[in-house]
Amino acid sequence: MAVTSLVLIGVWLAMVVWLRGAVQIRRASGAEIQFRDPPGTTQWWAKVAGIVGFLTLVAAPIADLLGLQPFSALDRTAVGGAGAGLVVLGTSLTAAAQSAMGTAWRADVNPHAQTTLVTDGPFRWVRNPALTGVVTTFVGLALLTPNPVALAALVIILGSLQVQVRLVEEPYLLRVLGKDYAAYAARTGRFIPWLGRLR
Repeated sequence: MAVTSLVLIGVWLAMVVWLRGAVQIRRASGAEIQFRDPPGTTQWWAKVAGIVGFLTLVAAPIADLLGLQPFSALDRTAVGGAGAGLVVLGTSLTAAAQSAMGTAWRADVNPHAQTTLVTDGPFRWVRNPALTGVVTTFVGLALLTPNPVALAALVIILGSLQVQVRLVEEPYLLRVLGKDYAAYAARTGRFIPWLGRLR
C-alpha cells in the first residue's frame, strides 16, 4: 500500500495546485492573492507545523518501504481499501469546497483584506469543508500505511489546523464579517455538522 499512498499523495498535490491556480486565474479583482505571514506569528507557526506534518505524512509510506512495521491491528487489506476511499472522498470534498468559495477562496488569511461570507454548497453544513476534506484525505493516507510515522503526522496536522482555524481564521472572520459570521458560526459546525458551533 505504500506505493499507492505515494501515488495518491502526488494526485492530491496535483489537484490542490491545479485548483488553486484555476481559482486564482478566475479572479478579476486583481487583489493580492497570497499574504506572506510575518515569522513568529500564530499563522506562521500553524503553517510551519502543517508543512512538517505533511512532510511527515509523506515519510510514512517511505518508512513502510524501508521496513518500518505497521500497527498490526490496522495492517489489513480492508483498512487500506477504506483509506484509499477516504482519500478520494476527502479530495473531492476539498475540490468542491474550493470551487464553492469561488473568488473568496484564499490559501492564507490576510488580516488587511476584506472577504465575503460563503454559506452555500458544502458551507451549508460546515464552516471549513475544505479542511474537513484535507483531514479526511490525510486520515485515508495514514490508513494506507498505518505506522508510527503516519500517526505522528496526523497529530501534527490536526494540531496545526486547530490553531489555524481557532486562533487565526475565526477571529479574523468575526472581526471582518461581524454579526453575519457570528450568526453563521452559531448554527454551523466547524469541521463536522453541528459540532464546534460558536456561542
